[in-house]
Amino acid sequence: MLTGTEVKSLRDRKASLNEAYAHVRNGEVWLEGMTISHYGPGSYNNPPPARSRKLLLHKREIRKLLGATTQKGLTVVPLEIYFKDGLAKVAIALAKAKKAHDKREDLKRRVAEREMARVVKGRRA
Repeated sequence: MLTGTEVKSLRDRKASLNEAYAHVRNGEVWLEGMTISHYGPGSYNNPPPARSRKLLLHKREIRKLLGATTQKGLTVVPLEIYFKDGLAKVAIALAKAKKAHDKREDLKRRVAEREMARVVKGRRA
């Protein structure tokens, strides 16, 4: 559920989903951490940029998300924001967190790639 100035900011592509996630609270799905910048001409109508926003879903969708997040340890994450027939929509997905050993492997891979790039750059000079 968005206010009018938030929709206008979304149309101007002034939103960020970087730290956003969703969770079920009291039988409703809430989107946390999504930032929608202030709409310039909105003046006092602008709500706080990082407020909680309620997602409108069917009951069966909410039950499905609730079961997956409590039993399987998955997290609901937003993938994108788009407009369909004049309405703002959020595509969400269930995601599993990385394990500690996966994080270490990614770190090793990035360090190796950085070293290779330094060596290649040193040869060109």
